[in-house]
Amino acid sequence: MQHAVGAPLPPHGPGRVPGPETGHGPAAGWEHRAQHPGPPPPQSPPPPQGPPAPGWSGPVPQQAPVPQQAPVPQQAPLPPSPDSTGHVSLPPGGPVPIPSPPADNGTGTATLAVLLIGPAGAGKTTVARHWAQHRRVPTAHISLDDVREWVCSGFADPQTGWNDQSEAQYRLARRTCGFAARNFLANGISCILDDAVFPDRPVVGLGGWKRHVGPGLLPVVLLPGLEIVLERNAERSGNRRLSDEEVAGIHGRMAGWYGSGLPIIDNSQCDVETTARILDDVLARALKSPPAW
Repeated sequence: MQHAVGAPLPPHGPGRVPGPETGHGPAAGWEHRAQHPGPPPPQSPPPPQGPPAPGWSGPVPQQAPVPQQAPVPQQAPLPPSPDSTGHVSLPPGGPVPIPSPPADNGTGTATLAVLLIGPAGAGKTTVARHWAQHRRVPTAHISLDDVREWVCSGFADPQTGWNDQSEAQYRLARRTCGFAARNFLANGISCILDDAVFPDRPVVGLGGWKRHVGPGLLPVVLLPGLEIVLERNAERSGNRRLSDEEVAGIHGRMAGWYGSGLPIIDNSQCDVETTARILDDVLARALKSPPAW
Protein backbone atom coordinates (compact mmCIF):
# COMPACT_ATOMS: atom_id res chain seq x y z
CA MET A 1 0.00 0.00 0.00
CA GLN A 2 1.36 3.45 -0.96
CA HIS A 3 1.09 6.37 1.41
CA ALA A 4 -0.17 9.55 -0.03
CA VAL A 5 2.40 11.77 1.69
CA GLY A 6 5.92 10.94 2.87
CA ALA A 7 7.83 7.72 3.07
CA PRO A 8 6.61 4.65 4.90
CA LEU A 9 7.49 4.38 8.58
CA PRO A 10 10.34 2.02 9.41
CA PRO A 11 9.22 -1.29 10.85
CA HIS A 12 9.56 -1.78 14.60
CA GLY A 13 10.16 -5.47 15.02
CA PRO A 14 9.96 -7.31 18.28
CA GLY A 15 12.74 -6.34 20.60
CA ARG A 16 13.96 -3.51 18.36
CA VAL A 17 14.38 -0.18 20.05
CA PRO A 18 14.31 2.79 17.65
CA GLY A 19 17.40 4.94 17.92
CA PRO A 20 19.12 7.87 16.25
CA GLU A 21 20.13 5.77 13.22
CA THR A 22 16.50 5.62 12.14
CA GLY A 23 15.71 9.19 12.86
CA HIS A 24 12.79 8.11 15.04
CA GLY A 25 12.51 7.45 18.76
CA PRO A 26 14.69 8.43 21.69
CA ALA A 27 18.45 8.34 21.95
CA ALA A 28 20.30 5.16 22.74
CA GLY A 29 20.19 4.08 26.38
CA TRP A 30 16.57 5.06 26.96
CA GLU A 31 13.78 2.59 27.02
CA HIS A 32 11.20 2.84 24.36
CA ARG A 33 7.79 3.82 25.56
CA ALA A 34 4.60 3.71 23.58
CA GLN A 35 2.81 6.89 22.74
CA HIS A 36 -0.34 5.54 24.36
CA PRO A 37 0.55 3.86 27.63
CA GLY A 38 -1.53 0.87 28.62
CA PRO A 39 -1.42 -2.88 29.00
CA PRO A 40 0.16 -4.85 26.19
CA PRO A 41 -2.26 -6.39 23.71
CA PRO A 42 -3.10 -10.01 24.39
CA GLN A 43 -1.05 -12.46 22.40
CA SER A 44 -2.82 -15.28 20.65
CA PRO A 45 -1.75 -18.70 21.86
CA PRO A 46 0.44 -20.75 19.53
CA PRO A 47 -1.42 -23.21 17.33
CA PRO A 48 -1.62 -26.73 18.72
CA GLN A 49 1.02 -29.08 17.48
CA GLY A 50 -0.40 -32.32 16.29
CA PRO A 51 1.26 -35.40 14.75
CA PRO A 52 3.46 -34.78 11.63
CA ALA A 53 1.98 -35.10 8.20
CA PRO A 54 2.47 -38.36 6.27
CA GLY A 55 5.91 -38.52 4.63
CA TRP A 56 7.51 -36.06 7.04
CA SER A 57 11.16 -37.03 7.77
CA GLY A 58 12.14 -34.17 9.99
CA PRO A 59 12.19 -34.11 13.78
CA VAL A 60 8.91 -34.73 15.47
CA PRO A 61 7.85 -31.61 17.37
CA GLN A 62 7.47 -32.18 21.10
CA GLN A 63 4.30 -31.01 22.69
CA ALA A 64 4.79 -28.79 25.71
CA PRO A 65 3.60 -30.44 28.93
CA VAL A 66 0.36 -29.10 30.25
CA PRO A 67 0.99 -27.60 33.68
CA GLN A 68 -1.17 -29.15 36.39
CA GLN A 69 -2.82 -26.86 38.85
CA ALA A 70 -2.01 -27.58 42.45
CA PRO A 71 -5.08 -28.41 44.56
CA VAL A 72 -6.38 -25.46 46.54
CA PRO A 73 -6.06 -26.28 50.25
CA GLN A 74 -9.34 -26.20 52.16
CA GLN A 75 -9.19 -23.78 55.03
CA ALA A 76 -10.59 -25.08 58.28
CA PRO A 77 -13.27 -22.88 59.90
CA LEU A 78 -11.86 -20.46 62.37
CA PRO A 79 -12.67 -21.22 66.01
CA PRO A 80 -14.97 -18.73 67.76
CA SER A 81 -13.33 -15.91 69.57
CA PRO A 82 -12.99 -16.59 73.30
CA ASP A 83 -14.09 -13.03 73.92
CA SER A 84 -17.55 -13.65 72.49
CA THR A 85 -20.44 -14.41 74.81
CA GLY A 86 -22.23 -17.74 74.67
CA HIS A 87 -19.90 -19.19 72.02
CA VAL A 88 -19.91 -22.73 73.41
CA SER A 89 -22.34 -25.02 71.60
CA LEU A 90 -24.84 -26.86 73.73
CA PRO A 91 -23.98 -30.57 73.95
CA PRO A 92 -26.66 -32.95 72.67
CA GLY A 93 -28.64 -35.35 74.79
CA GLY A 94 -28.19 -35.14 78.54
CA PRO A 95 -26.32 -31.85 78.75
CA VAL A 96 -25.60 -31.78 82.47
CA PRO A 97 -23.54 -34.69 83.80
CA ILE A 98 -23.20 -35.36 87.49
CA PRO A 99 -20.21 -33.26 88.64
CA SER A 100 -17.30 -34.69 90.57
CA PRO A 101 -17.42 -34.24 94.36
CA PRO A 102 -15.28 -31.38 95.68
CA ALA A 103 -12.09 -32.08 97.57
CA ASP A 104 -12.81 -29.52 100.31
CA ASN A 105 -15.88 -28.75 102.40
CA GLY A 106 -18.98 -27.51 100.63
CA THR A 107 -19.45 -27.45 96.88
CA GLY A 108 -16.10 -25.71 96.34
CA THR A 109 -15.49 -24.80 92.72
CA ALA A 110 -17.72 -27.48 91.20
CA THR A 111 -19.90 -26.47 88.26
CA LEU A 112 -23.34 -27.76 89.12
CA ALA A 113 -27.04 -27.24 88.52
CA VAL A 114 -29.42 -27.03 91.49
CA LEU A 115 -33.20 -27.07 91.64
CA LEU A 116 -34.52 -25.52 94.86
CA ILE A 117 -38.08 -26.67 95.51
CA GLY A 118 -40.47 -25.12 97.99
CA PRO A 119 -43.94 -23.65 98.55
CA ALA A 120 -44.79 -19.99 98.22
CA GLY A 121 -43.27 -18.19 101.20
CA ALA A 122 -40.55 -20.76 101.88
CA GLY A 123 -37.86 -18.21 100.96
CA LYS A 124 -36.44 -20.27 98.10
CA THR A 125 -35.88 -17.29 95.79
CA THR A 126 -34.07 -15.29 98.50
CA VAL A 127 -31.96 -18.28 99.58
CA ALA A 128 -31.13 -19.24 95.99
CA ARG A 129 -29.96 -15.71 95.15
CA HIS A 130 -27.86 -15.48 98.33
CA TRP A 131 -26.22 -18.86 97.66
CA ALA A 132 -25.42 -17.87 94.08
CA GLN A 133 -23.97 -14.50 95.10
CA HIS A 134 -21.57 -15.95 97.68
CA ARG A 135 -20.03 -18.83 95.72
CA ARG A 136 -16.36 -18.71 94.75
CA VAL A 137 -17.13 -19.54 91.12
CA PRO A 138 -19.51 -17.92 88.63
CA THR A 139 -23.07 -18.92 89.48
CA ALA A 140 -26.40 -17.76 88.04
CA HIS A 141 -29.80 -17.65 89.69
CA ILE A 142 -32.86 -18.42 87.54
CA SER A 143 -36.28 -17.85 89.07
CA LEU A 144 -39.27 -19.45 87.39
CA ASP A 145 -41.63 -16.71 88.56
CA ASP A 146 -39.37 -14.01 87.12
CA VAL A 147 -39.24 -15.73 83.73
CA ARG A 148 -42.98 -16.39 83.78
CA GLU A 149 -43.63 -12.68 84.36
CA TRP A 150 -41.68 -11.77 81.24
CA VAL A 151 -45.07 -12.04 79.55
CA CYS A 152 -46.50 -8.54 79.94
CA SER A 153 -49.47 -8.38 77.61
CA GLY A 154 -51.58 -11.51 77.89
CA PHE A 155 -50.09 -12.71 81.18
CA ALA A 156 -52.20 -15.62 82.48
CA ASP A 157 -52.35 -15.19 86.25
CA PRO A 158 -53.25 -18.45 88.03
CA GLN A 159 -54.86 -16.44 90.84
CA THR A 160 -57.63 -15.42 88.48
CA GLY A 161 -58.28 -19.06 87.65
CA TRP A 162 -56.12 -21.95 86.57
CA ASN A 163 -56.74 -22.62 82.88
CA ASP A 164 -55.03 -23.82 79.72
CA GLN A 165 -53.34 -20.44 79.18
CA SER A 166 -51.73 -20.34 82.62
CA GLU A 167 -50.67 -23.98 82.31
CA ALA A 168 -49.11 -23.29 78.90
CA GLN A 169 -47.21 -20.24 80.21
CA TYR A 170 -45.85 -22.25 83.14
CA ARG A 171 -44.62 -24.95 80.77
CA LEU A 172 -43.09 -22.34 78.48
CA ALA A 173 -41.33 -20.66 81.41
CA ARG A 174 -39.88 -23.99 82.56
CA ARG A 175 -38.52 -24.75 79.09
CA THR A 176 -37.02 -21.27 78.91
CA CYS A 177 -35.39 -21.68 82.31
CA GLY A 178 -34.04 -25.07 81.29
CA PHE A 179 -32.50 -23.69 78.10
CA ALA A 180 -30.96 -20.80 80.03
CA ALA A 181 -29.49 -23.21 82.58
CA ARG A 182 -27.97 -25.38 79.84
CA ASN A 183 -26.47 -22.32 78.19
CA PHE A 184 -24.90 -21.13 81.45
CA LEU A 185 -23.57 -24.60 82.27
CA ALA A 186 -22.12 -25.07 78.78
CA ASN A 187 -20.15 -21.87 79.34
CA GLY A 188 -18.84 -23.02 82.72
CA ILE A 189 -21.31 -21.11 84.91
CA SER A 190 -23.21 -22.94 87.66
CA CYS A 191 -26.89 -22.19 88.11
CA ILE A 192 -29.63 -22.60 90.69
CA LEU A 193 -33.29 -22.63 89.72
CA ASP A 194 -36.26 -22.28 92.07
CA ASP A 195 -39.75 -23.59 91.46
CA ALA A 196 -42.76 -24.87 93.41
CA VAL A 197 -42.57 -28.45 92.15
CA PHE A 198 -45.23 -30.81 93.51
CA PRO A 199 -44.45 -34.46 94.28
CA ASP A 200 -47.86 -35.59 93.00
CA ARG A 201 -47.08 -34.30 89.48
CA PRO A 202 -43.82 -36.07 88.60
CA VAL A 203 -44.15 -35.72 84.84
CA VAL A 204 -44.56 -31.94 84.94
CA GLY A 205 -42.36 -31.44 88.02
CA LEU A 206 -39.10 -33.30 88.47
CA GLY A 207 -39.50 -35.21 85.22
CA GLY A 208 -39.89 -31.99 83.27
CA TRP A 209 -36.87 -30.37 84.89
CA LYS A 210 -34.79 -33.49 84.27
CA ARG A 211 -35.70 -33.32 80.57
CA HIS A 212 -35.05 -29.59 80.32
CA VAL A 213 -31.72 -29.48 82.18
CA GLY A 214 -30.30 -32.99 82.41
CA PRO A 215 -29.67 -35.93 84.74
CA GLY A 216 -27.02 -34.05 86.71
CA LEU A 217 -29.60 -31.66 88.19
CA LEU A 218 -29.53 -31.74 92.01
CA PRO A 219 -32.98 -31.15 93.60
CA VAL A 220 -33.29 -29.89 97.19
CA VAL A 221 -36.56 -29.19 99.03
CA LEU A 222 -36.89 -26.09 101.23
CA LEU A 223 -39.86 -26.69 103.54
CA PRO A 224 -40.38 -24.63 106.71
CA GLY A 225 -43.41 -24.97 108.97
CA LEU A 226 -46.84 -23.83 107.85
CA GLU A 227 -46.98 -20.89 110.27
CA ILE A 228 -43.67 -19.55 108.88
CA VAL A 229 -44.92 -19.86 105.31
CA LEU A 230 -48.16 -18.05 106.14
CA GLU A 231 -46.24 -15.25 107.84
CA ARG A 232 -43.84 -14.76 104.95
CA ASN A 233 -46.62 -14.92 102.38
CA ALA A 234 -48.48 -12.12 104.22
CA GLU A 235 -45.48 -9.86 103.60
CA ARG A 236 -45.77 -10.27 99.85
CA SER A 237 -47.63 -8.01 97.45
CA GLY A 238 -48.98 -8.18 93.95
CA ASN A 239 -49.78 -11.41 92.16
CA ARG A 240 -47.21 -13.31 94.23
CA ARG A 241 -49.26 -13.02 97.37
CA LEU A 242 -51.63 -15.95 97.75
CA SER A 243 -54.57 -16.48 100.03
CA ASP A 244 -54.07 -18.40 103.27
CA GLU A 245 -56.15 -21.28 101.89
CA GLU A 246 -53.93 -21.57 98.81
CA VAL A 247 -50.75 -21.43 100.89
CA ALA A 248 -52.02 -24.12 103.22
CA GLY A 249 -53.03 -26.34 100.30
CA ILE A 250 -49.63 -25.95 98.60
CA HIS A 251 -47.79 -26.61 101.86
CA GLY A 252 -49.81 -29.77 102.43
CA ARG A 253 -48.97 -31.08 98.97
CA MET A 254 -45.28 -30.26 99.52
CA ALA A 255 -45.28 -32.51 102.59
CA GLY A 256 -45.35 -35.41 100.14
CA TRP A 257 -41.61 -34.90 99.58
CA TYR A 258 -40.95 -36.56 102.92
CA GLY A 259 -39.97 -40.13 102.17
CA SER A 260 -39.10 -39.32 98.55
CA GLY A 261 -35.36 -39.58 99.12
CA LEU A 262 -34.71 -35.93 98.27
CA PRO A 263 -32.86 -33.81 100.83
CA ILE A 264 -35.22 -31.53 102.78
CA ILE A 265 -34.19 -28.39 104.69
CA ASP A 266 -36.47 -27.02 107.39
CA ASN A 267 -35.47 -23.37 107.61
CA SER A 268 -38.15 -22.35 110.10
CA GLN A 269 -35.55 -21.13 112.62
CA CYS A 270 -32.78 -20.15 110.17
CA ASP A 271 -31.97 -16.84 108.57
CA VAL A 272 -31.00 -16.53 104.89
CA GLU A 273 -27.24 -16.81 105.43
CA THR A 274 -27.55 -19.91 107.62
CA THR A 275 -29.97 -21.56 105.21
CA ALA A 276 -27.62 -20.91 102.28
CA ARG A 277 -24.74 -22.49 104.21
CA ILE A 278 -26.87 -25.55 105.02
CA LEU A 279 -27.84 -25.74 101.36
CA ASP A 280 -24.18 -25.78 100.33
CA ASP A 281 -23.44 -28.61 102.78
CA VAL A 282 -26.43 -30.60 101.52
CA LEU A 283 -25.29 -30.17 97.93
CA ALA A 284 -21.77 -31.28 98.81
CA ARG A 285 -23.18 -34.52 100.25
CA ALA A 286 -25.39 -34.93 97.18
CA LEU A 287 -22.32 -34.66 94.95
CA LYS A 288 -20.68 -37.54 96.79
CA SER A 289 -23.89 -39.60 96.86
CA PRO A 290 -26.37 -38.31 94.24
CA PRO A 291 -30.03 -38.90 95.14
CA ALA A 292 -32.01 -41.30 92.98
CA TRP A 293 -34.93 -39.47 91.41
